[in-house]
Amino acid sequence: MGHSIHILGISAFYHDSAACLIRDGEIIAAAQEERFSRIKHDRDFPSLAARYCLAAGGIRPADLKYMVFYDKPLLKFERIIETYLTYAPRGLRSFVTAMPVWMKEKLFLRTLLRREMQAAFPALSAQELPLFLFTEHHESHAASAFYPSPFTEAAILCLDGVGEWATTSAWLGSGNDLTPLWDIPFPHSLGLLYSAFTYYTGFKVNSGEYKLMGLAPYGSPRYVDQIYGHLMDIKPDGTFRLNMAYFNYCQGLTMTGAKFAELFGGPPRRPESELTRKEMDLACSIQAVTEEVMLRLSRTLHRETGLDALCLAGGVALNCVGNGRILRDGAFKKIWIQPAAGDAGGAVGAALAGWHLYEEQPRQVRGGIDAMQGAYLGPAYNNEEIERFLWNRQAPYQRLDEAALVELVATELAAGKVVGWFQGRMEFGPRALGNRSILGDARDPGMQEVMNRKIKYRESFRPFAPSVLCERVTEYFAMDTESPYMLLAVPVREERRLPVSAEMADEKGTGRINQPRSDIPAVTHLDYSARVQTVHPETNPRYSALLKAFEALTGCAVLVNSSFNVRGEPIVCTPEDAYRCFMRTEMDVLILENCVLDKKQQPDWSDDTDWREEFELD
Repeated sequence: MGHSIHILGISAFYHDSAACLIRDGEIIAAAQEERFSRIKHDRDFPSLAARYCLAAGGIRPADLKYMVFYDKPLLKFERIIETYLTYAPRGLRSFVTAMPVWMKEKLFLRTLLRREMQAAFPALSAQELPLFLFTEHHESHAASAFYPSPFTEAAILCLDGVGEWATTSAWLGSGNDLTPLWDIPFPHSLGLLYSAFTYYTGFKVNSGEYKLMGLAPYGSPRYVDQIYGHLMDIKPDGTFRLNMAYFNYCQGLTMTGAKFAELFGGPPRRPESELTRKEMDLACSIQAVTEEVMLRLSRTLHRETGLDALCLAGGVALNCVGNGRILRDGAFKKIWIQPAAGDAGGAVGAALAGWHLYEEQPRQVRGGIDAMQGAYLGPAYNNEEIERFLWNRQAPYQRLDEAALVELVATELAAGKVVGWFQGRMEFGPRALGNRSILGDARDPGMQEVMNRKIKYRESFRPFAPSVLCERVTEYFAMDTESPYMLLAVPVREERRLPVSAEMADEKGTGRINQPRSDIPAVTHLDYSARVQTVHPETNPRYSALLKAFEALTGCAVLVNSSFNVRGEPIVCTPEDAYRCFMRTEMDVLILENCVLDKKQQPDWSDDTDWREEFELD
């Protein structure tokens, strides 16, 4: 080990803090702090995630050569000061709110990081601290998009709220080099525009964006002209400017101002109040605009670079519907999206930038396989640890070998049971990909409603994603590419669709939800799309085996895959998190590695707290 170079990448202090350890350029471990602290989108220094990463790598903190932070605090400070000067005195409130934090913490980031590292690893002396490096925010996004990708050369598009100055940036990746091509500066931001609509429709910024995307097919795009006419000016090449008179994120503490409310006829929706046609139409409209911008920018990038591979990162790259549009548009033959496209992925990008850019190390591209290892980069628990936990909890269970286990779970799923599935290493990024998942039968027309209402305790319109065997994907969906990270929305094949009855077609709003739209209704969204995850035996042999067993039993190679958590809670990390979530919901069966727990056999569950009070609504 003496000669290996270890680099720790860190993303922190904004949202979704995370840590990533690489050894000689290979990703060893990566995890978000929220999974350990149980605080959703935790933004604190990721000390628990960092401890986990080092333990997974079997190294001491003194073995780290570099710690790389995912943005440059001085540039960000400059943006805040300049923004304030541009909007003074109206920006005073947000300035006064932001300034103490900046003065105290972020400007003296090196000092703060030293202090945090020593707090996380008390045995670490000041002499043993690693060397601190800083990448630019979009550079870390670009690095996270390109370096783990399966391409030797690619165009890179990063789209998010805002880094230091850039909100959208284009890069060229070749070998171990990243060349910046162009960017769109703050405050003109597709991410912040989308968030403004998230806020205005009554959802929570930085976590409710998925809901807006999920709500879009229920509406019609009747506000598109207003958005283009008043809010933004978009050029044929996809570059755009926002009309800042309508927004409030530069000078206020909210996203939208009075003028925005006037344009769309009233104040923002109160969170948790009833969703009306207006919200659905707004969601549909902003989604259409976002897709148009993504499409035009990607075409421009293709025209400029002439390459056939595109890498995407940044929070907007989690917009799987937009990603699907880029793929179907066909300018780029191949697309690879960083599974932790948001800020958490900045930790991976920062570490890899340290290796390839600072250490100038070459890249090894392994024939078409990416370096994210299926995103299974978090902690795992073996059967012995799990049995010890269950024994202490006095929770009845049986332990089965693998063959019996997948057979039993397939049978339970086919009988309409909802199964908590906890296996192997936890996923990195916002999606459960078959290791911390809640599973159901995709053929069951009532499954979406059951999982939303009884398991996740969330709005009934929110769609669920299908997991499908990679070799069967073309039989169910109109796509012939891999989608291992559930980041592409694609159409369900025509021959699987069911006609929607005339009275249902006229039904307004979410009343249309219970109408089956295909022979896999639980995962077919209103517009016949699905956010597909392809399952590969190389990265997840056991989940693959389960899908095969389910197909042998039912003739269907698709399961509903939802993340293992309740609304507002981070995805479960430990067996204890999983058991607690299982007991608090109406899940029927829990699988922890090889241990099977039946809800009916469990002792009564009493909670000191109502979990709905415990987690802030998303």
